[in-house]
Amino acid sequence: MSDGYGGCSRETSVVVVVLETSEVYIIVSLSTRIDTQVIYVDPTTGALCYIGKLGYDLFISEDEALKYVTDGSRWLCKSTTYAKAILGYLALGSFGLLLVATKLNAGIPNLPGGGCVYTVTESQWIKIQLQNPQPQGKGELKNIQDLAEIDIDGKHYFCETRDITRPFPSSMPVLYPDEEFVWNKWLSLPFNDIGLPYHCVVLLQGFAESRGIGGTAQQEVTVALTARRSRLHPGTRYLARGLNACYSTGNEVECEQLVWLQSRTGQVPFSTYIWRRGTIPIWWGAELKLTAAEAEIYVSARDPYKGSVQYYKRLSSRYGSNKLDGTIKGNQKRNILVPIVCVNLLRNGEGKSESLLVEHFEESINSIRASGKIPYSRIHLINYDWHASVKYKGEQQTIEGLWKLLKAPTMAVGISEGEYMPSAMKTDFKGALIQCKDIDGVFCLRTFQNGVIRFNCADSLDRTNAASYFGALQVLVEQCRRFGLSLDIGGGFGLPPGNRYPEQGKYGEYVGPLPPGWEKRSDAVTGKTFYIDHNTHTTSWEHPCPDKPWKRFDMSFEEFKNSTFATAISVLADLFLTAGDIHATLYTGSKAMHSSILQIFSEDSGRFKQFSVAKNMGITIKRRYQNVLIDSSRQKQLEMFLGTRLFKHLPSIWTHPLKVTSRPSTCLLKPTVNMFPSMNGGADLLSFKRKDRIWVCSPAADIVELFVYLGEPCHVCQLLLTVSHGAEDSSFPVMVDVRTGTNLDELKLVLEGATIPKCANGTNLVLPLTGAIKPEDMAVTGAGTRLQAQEKSTIPLLYGFEELEGEINFLTRVVALTFYPAVAGRIPITLGEIEILGASLPWRDIFTDDESWVKFTELGQKHSNHTNSNHTNPFLSDSNFDICDGSSNHNVAIASQSSGSLSHGLDLLTGDFMCPEPISQPEMQFKYDHFDPNSGRHNDFFGDPLLDCFGPQASPDLATPQHEKPEDVSGTQQYLNCYRLLSGTDKCRKLDYEEAMKLEIERFHVNLSAAERDRALLSIGTDPATIDPNASLDDSYMNQICKYANNLAVLGRVAFEDRIISAIGLDAKEDCDIDFWNIYRIGESCSEAKCEVHIKSKQTQVSCANIHANDPSLLLVCSNCRRKVCSFCSAGRGSILLMTDNAKEGSSFNGQSSPDGSSHHGQSDGISTNRAAPVDAVTCKKCCPQIVLDSLLLDYVRVLSSLRRRARADNAAYVALSQVTDISSYHHGAEVKGKYGNQQGGDRKALEMIFNGEESLAEFPYASLLYSVETAVGSAPPLSLLAPLDMASEKSYWRAPPSTSNIEVSIILGDLSDVSGVVLLVSPCGYSASDIPMVQIWVSNKVNKEERSCMGKWDMRSLIDSSSEFSGPEDSKSEKDVPRHLRFPFRNPVRCRIIWIIFGLRNPGSSSMNSLERGYSLLSLEEGPSHPVNRRYSFGVGDNSASCIHAKRLLVLGKSIRKDLGPGAPIPSSDKINLKAWLERPPQLGRFKVPIEAERLYEGDCVLEQYLSPAAPGLAGFRLDALSVIKPRVTHSPTSMEKSIWDQSLTCLEDRHIMPAVLFIQVSALQEPNNFVSVGEYRLPEVKPGTPLYFDFSRPIQARRMSFKLLGDIDSFADDPSDQDDSDIRTFPLASGLSLSNKIKLYYYAEPSELGKWASLSAV
Repeated sequence: MSDGYGGCSRETSVVVVVLETSEVYIIVSLSTRIDTQVIYVDPTTGALCYIGKLGYDLFISEDEALKYVTDGSRWLCKSTTYAKAILGYLALGSFGLLLVATKLNAGIPNLPGGGCVYTVTESQWIKIQLQNPQPQGKGELKNIQDLAEIDIDGKHYFCETRDITRPFPSSMPVLYPDEEFVWNKWLSLPFNDIGLPYHCVVLLQGFAESRGIGGTAQQEVTVALTARRSRLHPGTRYLARGLNACYSTGNEVECEQLVWLQSRTGQVPFSTYIWRRGTIPIWWGAELKLTAAEAEIYVSARDPYKGSVQYYKRLSSRYGSNKLDGTIKGNQKRNILVPIVCVNLLRNGEGKSESLLVEHFEESINSIRASGKIPYSRIHLINYDWHASVKYKGEQQTIEGLWKLLKAPTMAVGISEGEYMPSAMKTDFKGALIQCKDIDGVFCLRTFQNGVIRFNCADSLDRTNAASYFGALQVLVEQCRRFGLSLDIGGGFGLPPGNRYPEQGKYGEYVGPLPPGWEKRSDAVTGKTFYIDHNTHTTSWEHPCPDKPWKRFDMSFEEFKNSTFATAISVLADLFLTAGDIHATLYTGSKAMHSSILQIFSEDSGRFKQFSVAKNMGITIKRRYQNVLIDSSRQKQLEMFLGTRLFKHLPSIWTHPLKVTSRPSTCLLKPTVNMFPSMNGGADLLSFKRKDRIWVCSPAADIVELFVYLGEPCHVCQLLLTVSHGAEDSSFPVMVDVRTGTNLDELKLVLEGATIPKCANGTNLVLPLTGAIKPEDMAVTGAGTRLQAQEKSTIPLLYGFEELEGEINFLTRVVALTFYPAVAGRIPITLGEIEILGASLPWRDIFTDDESWVKFTELGQKHSNHTNSNHTNPFLSDSNFDICDGSSNHNVAIASQSSGSLSHGLDLLTGDFMCPEPISQPEMQFKYDHFDPNSGRHNDFFGDPLLDCFGPQASPDLATPQHEKPEDVSGTQQYLNCYRLLSGTDKCRKLDYEEAMKLEIERFHVNLSAAERDRALLSIGTDPATIDPNASLDDSYMNQICKYANNLAVLGRVAFEDRIISAIGLDAKEDCDIDFWNIYRIGESCSEAKCEVHIKSKQTQVSCANIHANDPSLLLVCSNCRRKVCSFCSAGRGSILLMTDNAKEGSSFNGQSSPDGSSHHGQSDGISTNRAAPVDAVTCKKCCPQIVLDSLLLDYVRVLSSLRRRARADNAAYVALSQVTDISSYHHGAEVKGKYGNQQGGDRKALEMIFNGEESLAEFPYASLLYSVETAVGSAPPLSLLAPLDMASEKSYWRAPPSTSNIEVSIILGDLSDVSGVVLLVSPCGYSASDIPMVQIWVSNKVNKEERSCMGKWDMRSLIDSSSEFSGPEDSKSEKDVPRHLRFPFRNPVRCRIIWIIFGLRNPGSSSMNSLERGYSLLSLEEGPSHPVNRRYSFGVGDNSASCIHAKRLLVLGKSIRKDLGPGAPIPSSDKINLKAWLERPPQLGRFKVPIEAERLYEGDCVLEQYLSPAAPGLAGFRLDALSVIKPRVTHSPTSMEKSIWDQSLTCLEDRHIMPAVLFIQVSALQEPNNFVSVGEYRLPEVKPGTPLYFDFSRPIQARRMSFKLLGDIDSFADDPSDQDDSDIRTFPLASGLSLSNKIKLYYYAEPSELGKWASLSAV
């Protein structure tokens, strides 16, 4: 099939269809493609879904796609929105926001070379209500609403086919824009993730329009003005001025004036001129007063010029013509120096507030010149007090003075000139040749602009716009002159007759009037123009009155006005007027002021000026209102739109929303019996379209079991249940068990006995799921038993010391759910929609995109390079440790592994007995590179000590050099050595905070899980609780550390975002000698003689880590005490952030000391608030407050814990890929894709011959194996039988163990399909008489084998005699040859979902009587008489024991059945009546509130005690109103492995999904006589805040006092920052939303009639 790209004359069309089921489809027909794509918005998570399957979400036309989506009935549509372009999409928890452009204006209709620039004149945010119950705060929801109100219309533009983020002409394709000017990058990521990057345009902010200024019938002159606003310092007038941490200024705009001659011949001459405008590039601001007085300007007292060098470097890099060196032909002279001319228009008179900025501006440029840091640029400053000049000289003389100042720099910078040619036929030009794959033809640049002129005033608005206009006007005249177009009034406007641009081209020829007596002629031979002077009877090649370049710079205002065509002046003025209003509106919220000067050449300029006075007054008032009341809200809108500071505005939003993998091609492997026979076996439970239906199970069912086959493999993260019941809510289950697995043989328990509360009908409940946890881990680690503990337990406020690591499996395909009723057999169980959410690997990109393939195989390359790790755990047999995997056994699950009850050989799903023999499988061990600290410290602000731990690619083995580790010392032994070093001889000694944290760092270094650590400590008689840092501090100090560590996480994220953004446009990064944390290992200490601080480590006698001498070159100076300090004695750069932020708040660290009595470095030298160090300074540990050092230590451990999760996820991704394809075959040699893998040209045609026009139905990831398959050691994995053909490796194939004579491969297809046959691709080794198998094929729609049908038996024994093509190794063939294959056709197509293929090896004396046809259509249903045995072996071994079953690929051919998109088959009226009557039956009992006498809260409001009256009735349960807390995405500082401000990890699996936070309510009762008994423990689901949840007790409770205690991961929850103000901040570190105050009510059951008998009774 074609890739869909090609010439197409249609316009882009976007249709957003919302069905009656509230499902949303985005139908896109791009102008650059010939097909149409349908993008489905998941109604639960908001994730975009697209697989590129023809007839499913890929169609040949928009009408066909619309017909498919609406099922041919437009009445199914709730609404339809027609748009012209997609501008972005965001999934934000409860809402999805789709931004589309509904109306466009062709601002620049036809660029040279093609392409249209559209301005968005009307846009629309389509708000999609999602069914996601993710808790979100009110402030976050308010921010989402504010984001949807951002002003887009008229201020943003795009081009579908050309890169317009760079100066014209750009050689880069549209998919690789300059990120400085891309405003919707964050909004476009969802489309990139689904492989449709072209479907979301590259959106720029600013202005882009063109106008015609005259010409002839053959050639028209067009001028276009483009203004690109930089996104590096976005913001409003008083919130974004001067420089920021990204080295950019507020209101920074790049302007480009493009002039071209549109010729009918296709050859287009053009000329461009670029300038910049922005605020002054120093650190300054203005404080707005509430009065009408001017804002007070201030300049930062701390390093006001920081970042100025980088700012000018960015300009030099962008506008230096040296970047064209590689494309220049000929001997054109090159400019090395890049001039940067700053035209400063500020008021500079005595007493003027702006004079302060002028002084600093001059000083900053002088300091840069003196530093020599920009050797190839020359920065020149021109001060021109615009207001003073207008006041004292008038507007006309002000303009003349500006022209005099601009003449020299404008001529020095120059302009760019060239031609666009439809083809590169011309090769004799001198200049630069620029080509781009997005367009046909080539651009020939003959002259280049080198450098840039930059205009500024205070706000880069009114004065800047006027000055840049008058400068651009002079350039426009020169651009026209070089085209041979005279703008002289006396010379005649326009071009001479004929084409002035023949093939050789003539630039710069003057066409002005000739003096009297002169004549112009052309040479008859050469065609060259010459001039005859009849006065003197002489000739000349030169024009007698040549036009002087840039001559109008020397004219007075009146001379310019009287000699220049007014049309060109007026056109340019109109462009600048519109652009000025747009920039002013974006920056201040109002239009530009003092714009009348742009109309000064007009005859009506006086009238414009009179009108301007009143207009300026109104604008001034509007600006003040905007600045005072609205700017902060607009600033927040901009940050959210750009995707920055999301941790502040949208703290709980997922970076990558989970996928609902239980739709659309999901099915139930076993039908579920319904009370009403007309139901469809349970399929409605998995369909969002039937969400309103209630499934009523059979009354005889004590439990309900569902076996769900997922539509795609994933790591299961959440189970989402929709509560569905009638008037009686007790029909919904109260408990559920969850098992997951790759197939039915490998189901493992991941959730047992999870409580399901009773809720209102339609409530969505989310149950977070971890991977399967080993029972031995749960037994030894305190986290596994803490929930049942009655005594006071330590809340892990610092970090998860007892984290249990569950298995991460990206190949999970089967989920088994077991639901339990409240009372078995009393009433039927009702169920609603069931959704399974998970994280999937980008399989389509892995299989089709070389870049994605390389990224994932690099993981495998890293693992395969280190396969002999000696770090084994002596306390677990056969354990090899790898920080990427939480388990200690790294067996790649190529064969089956059973757990729980499934290990006894009984299939609980079908009742069939399975083969109980264990299946051998290869063991894969991993080992990683170590970081050598002797190589020096890292030069990164956040540093790479984390890479010490996890390697350059998330390598997990931490810092100690491999060559210095004894080979016989395991990771466990190294950890115990470190513990003994700290504890000494006293094994019961409790470690202090620093010791415990350093020991935890060592655990991460030697790659131990928490369970492995606890086993190691218990083996030497040590209680793990004695090393728990959470128990090493008193509550007050721990609360302070948590507060500072949480603040550090936010400050670190801000610094990280600024660092990432600041790198845009800059080649080099700043070197940092000290990283963010600067944490050293146990035993390391200062050994630098020149260090004047000399911090002593507590343990210096023996070291379990490598002690290295500090590099003398790393000696720095402490910014506080001014002493020389080495790297060891320096505090991490994060300490500077904390201390600077603390100084801004006006607080002090004085008085904060470690509660354990240890003062590690003496903190009497703590800094004062008025002497905060600059953020890029260094402070020594003696000057750094102890609480800051402790906070850095905590943040570092949190980061290591997160990196361990990330590394485990990466490893799981590699393991998943290795189970689909023999990834090891790609690690050697140059092979990347297989012989038949490229699928281009002949390869694709060869494969199509196999398909014979049918679909391949059994390709992974859409199809999978239903049961495990026995596999030989060293074989390709079983799933490789279903891998796409483009993943074929020439040598790799699947093999069964040699001892196995029968193999059953059960394939479940991605959809219900009409199957016509099976094709087997022959292994590279070929077949022999001893290993050619018999084949049986069975099909069914159900998993029960008793209900399957046999399609036939094929005996291929005689194939060896009839054809030698299939015996022996495959010969070398051309790439167009069809791979060797055998076809097993069915007599008639069969509609089925499951296919069983049974391979069997016959006894040596048995064979088939049937001969085999060479067409490979071999049907034989019976065995024949004996046949002579041919003793040939495919493996070259003369022993029959070497024979085994093997195959390359299995292809299932046919046609998938179109999915039903309608609302589903209607329920018969009789069943509908019966169902309604059953559901509306009133409940027999009602809930009534039990009054309480008093209640008490303690332990941070997480424990609630309620006191009851002695006469209180028996308690039946309690109601809990769902807590109003969120799970914040940012919990620690960024790691050096993060390369984007948005998580771009390969697995897209967040920490919150790897280790989900779960809350429990523990209920206890005090009964007579003073017996405190446990009532139960209830797992809390995730629901919307405030949702009533009802939990019934297992029996009625009589008590005097009830106690409710909140347990679980309460430290992982937080309040929404937007909901808080300073008065809400509590000293206790837990979120205030966790408070149980007014959240719990007790109830009992009674007859509903009791409600009216007693006034004190009330329903709950």
